[in-house]
Amino acid sequence: MHKIKTMSIDQSLNSEINLSHWREKEKNALELSKIVGELNFDRSIDLILFRRDLNDVRPSELLQFHNSWVNYTDKPVDVDLTLAIAKEIHKIDNLGSSRIDIGKLATEWLNSDRKDLSSFVISKLSDLLTHSNVEQTHRDVVLYGFGRIGRLVTRRLIATTGRGQQLRLRAIVIRPGMKDRMEEFQKRMSLLESDSIHGNFKGIIKIHAESSQIEINGNLIHMIFASDPSEIDYTQFGIENAILIDNTGMWDTKEKLSAHLRPGISKVLLTAPGKDIPNVVLGVNQDIITDSDQIVCAASCTTNAIVPLIHVMDKEFGIDKGHIETVHAYTSDQNLLDNFHRKPRRGRGAPINMVITSTGAASAVAKVLPQLKGKLTGNAVRVPVPNVSLAILNLTLGKATTIDEILNSMKKAAYYGDLAEQIQYSTSNEYVSSNAVGSTVACVLDAPSTILSNDGRTVTLYAWYDNEFGYSCQVVRFAKHVARVRRSTYY
Repeated sequence: MHKIKTMSIDQSLNSEINLSHWREKEKNALELSKIVGELNFDRSIDLILFRRDLNDVRPSELLQFHNSWVNYTDKPVDVDLTLAIAKEIHKIDNLGSSRIDIGKLATEWLNSDRKDLSSFVISKLSDLLTHSNVEQTHRDVVLYGFGRIGRLVTRRLIATTGRGQQLRLRAIVIRPGMKDRMEEFQKRMSLLESDSIHGNFKGIIKIHAESSQIEINGNLIHMIFASDPSEIDYTQFGIENAILIDNTGMWDTKEKLSAHLRPGISKVLLTAPGKDIPNVVLGVNQDIITDSDQIVCAASCTTNAIVPLIHVMDKEFGIDKGHIETVHAYTSDQNLLDNFHRKPRRGRGAPINMVITSTGAASAVAKVLPQLKGKLTGNAVRVPVPNVSLAILNLTLGKATTIDEILNSMKKAAYYGDLAEQIQYSTSNEYVSSNAVGSTVACVLDAPSTILSNDGRTVTLYAWYDNEFGYSCQVVRFAKHVARVRRSTYY
């Protein structure tokens, strides 16, 4: 009995010590959050941690983010170190508007032989200092359409407004659906405020019906009711040189989308595949866009998910041929219950059927990567989940390789370089579709599921993607690129 009692006392003491240690970590996380907020709102500097946004994150969640160090280094990265790094960044007065991964800085510090953290941080961020005297101007944004993508783009634009030095949402154009405008305002804003998949909106939404404006976290946004683009003169709302993001899916040609080039609008961005418009996947082929291009296209959610992976595989190993199968969440284009639909099979109830359907993914890849034209085929299966899809890439490579070489290439692409915002590398054996809800990347490579044939020539890759929010984040990043307001980054 005495022995049992002693163990209980030891366990109690250890519990107190552990809890005390956790409280100190949460305090540090809270202090880190304060610095993150100050840098974001006062200086337009975003601190992220292993590609994860830190703005408006609870301390316990922030501590959870630190667990991602296992994918980057063999040395643990804890909040004590990232807080110290954030403090050093805060001290640099002439640091320009930027986006900095303090997880990468922490990893590099742990693997260096430097003794002084302050000089280390300054040396690493030296390239960002040259931008400190450049006054960054913002660009106005107009959303044409307010459906699934429109509302999620709105959420992302508002969440990343900061000091307002990049993109500012100034207007939302919708087709009138009710005679009572106030009631329509309320219904549309309720859909923005509460989302069955992505949860409640973080912030405050106010309706100013008398001026037909919505106030979202301090952003005053005109609600414009129109049945056709030709009805609108945006300069009447104080909007100039704006980017219009068309997320209606109604028009897909340059001629039709040109109707949006009204007074106040200088660029049009389509959130769907375009027929005679440059299809761009940011991180891969954005350089084809010039300042003279008035109409551009962000391709589809599936194209954005698969092109980064295909680009890496083709660059590293060459692709002779391949097949792309997308297991796609159902969309509003399908029927809730069995009913007439002009496309094959889509008339059957989406929540209770797996539906084989066509996809333009394979041909869309060739629009972004012309060297692969005719080498890829594709098909899709719509399945009874409301969000998050899975791309299965079966590729025959130009040369034999190993699983390790493939995964190392993917890991490098995900952590460094032009695709750091597009690819997330997952080592979890427990990853399922719901894990990807709310992910900001274009795709999440499921590394443990990778399969390679015995001859090392045929590989099967599995990639999850949030076909709603992940794609919307990619659209916003592309809009920043088109607007020439993207900040310098340290990834």
